[in-house]
Amino acid sequence: MSLAAVTNLASGFQKPVFDSQRVFRAAMEALANPGRIRPVGNRLENAPLPSAAAALVLALCDYETPLFLAPSIAAKAGAADYLRFHTDAMLVADPAVAAFALVDLAQDALDLSICAHGTAEYPDRSTTVIAIAQDLNGGRPLHLAGPGIARTAELRVAGLPSDFAEQWRANRAALPLGVDIIFAASDAIVGLPRSTRIVAEPG
Repeated sequence: MSLAAVTNLASGFQKPVFDSQRVFRAAMEALANPGRIRPVGNRLENAPLPSAAAALVLALCDYETPLFLAPSIAAKAGAADYLRFHTDAMLVADPAVAAFALVDLAQDALDLSICAHGTAEYPDRSTTVIAIAQDLNGGRPLHLAGPGIARTAELRVAGLPSDFAEQWRANRAALPLGVDIIFAASDAIVGLPRSTRIVAEPG
């Protein structure tokens, strides 16, 4: 990357250590409380990606992290350079070897089967999908149950594929293996860990 290109990159966290810790805590809380929308708390105004998604990548990825960018994001001007510069993450072409995968639900296919699901010895070596959504309250409601949910919770993420419930049931079939998802829209996120069940779908 040229010096001029580096100079033109949008800034990352203002206080990298404290800001990344804050976003990391928000991500962990979102996964611990599935379906509950949580603010990220760090707005990256000039990032070439939605602020919450960019903040998650900056907080969760480093030079040891294999990161997959879905086609629309890889093709977006400045996005790959921005993420590489601020995280030094290894960009990979195959989600099956990625620790994190960044996907835009409005433009990219969401296929959990092609991600890493971990192994019997290392179930944690799976992909966490960061899925950019236009709205965390605008989709068809899915009812959730499982750890972190008192009775049921509702997930209403806009842009989910029509077969998402079937994909999710297949994802859970080999627990403790499986993919986790963090949905990100504007400056908020909602988590869906592999332990969560979809228990009902309104007709």
